[in-house]
Amino acid sequence: MAPVNRRMTGRAVLTLALALLATAGAGLSAPYRAPRTVSGTPDLQGVWTNLSITELERPKGVTNLIATEAQVAARLSRRKAQLAGLKPPPNPKAPPGDPDDVGQTTSEFPDRDVDFLRIDGQPRTSILVEPPDGRLPYTEAGRKLEAAAEAADDHDFSGPEARLPDERCLIGPSSPEGPPMLGEPQNANYRIVQTPHEIAILSEMIHDVRIVHMGAHHPAVATHPWMGDSIGWWEGDTLVIETVDQNIGAGPRFVGPQVFYLSATAKVVERLTRISPTEIRYDFTVEDPAIYAHRLRGEMMLRATQAQIYEYACHEGNYALENILAGARAVERRAADAKN
Repeated sequence: MAPVNRRMTGRAVLTLALALLATAGAGLSAPYRAPRTVSGTPDLQGVWTNLSITELERPKGVTNLIATEAQVAARLSRRKAQLAGLKPPPNPKAPPGDPDDVGQTTSEFPDRDVDFLRIDGQPRTSILVEPPDGRLPYTEAGRKLEAAAEAADDHDFSGPEARLPDERCLIGPSSPEGPPMLGEPQNANYRIVQTPHEIAILSEMIHDVRIVHMGAHHPAVATHPWMGDSIGWWEGDTLVIETVDQNIGAGPRFVGPQVFYLSATAKVVERLTRISPTEIRYDFTVEDPAIYAHRLRGEMMLRATQAQIYEYACHEGNYALENILAGARAVERRAADAKN
């Protein structure tokens, strides 16, 4: 038997080990790199949707951020009942003897194919991840503004200026256009268009366009635009958008069962990172010490969609505001006639 060449055997082992490492490395996918625009920045352009049935706040009594299978099944069952047009439960805040709200079943307009918000494949019980309980941490002053907004919505029919901006077709009801962009139960589509100096984000709901001025500074004199003043910059492959100078008229936003309130001094920072050909990770923070005792932070996903964005001709079809005010005047006449 020939003697073993231990030196050659060691080299062979080393070569084999390196070959195995190279083979294993070849099987690992490289980190995703977003396509580039002609100016060299990550390309976020296209049509995206953030549609989900996960709400901004975590439901009362739910402590977990990642939904269990039982929670997913229960929520999807309620959604199915809503789409079937079943009568919703009565409003616990309604005064005794109040008639049922008109048109509050959701069998016609919401999108059908809706799932939980999923981050890294895991279903979320709330968009908010900070505070840890997933609830809006209103200060005493903020709670009063929230209550005043709900009271005005239910009882102030003095004129069009008293009604909410969405009833007047000014902005969407659930902050779809942002900031932050919280979506809607329907029409939750966005088109992003980029140039070297501006980025335009079109929201299908109410058909609003928000312009992000890249590399700019906020104006020295506040102008209170409806969607605030947005400036942006790139941090690596992440688009960062900072928005200040909120319009006080857009303060109360009815997001599902919650009132999400922003004061004129709120600062919202959004971060958009394209993580795959079909996904943009969307994170936001809200700093508004006058309204919230703690900073808010939320996480969502924008998913590529082939859906068409249609014109949302709100003003042209807005019979609701006229009917709301006409109904209020009829009630006032009836009350006056009863006194005479």
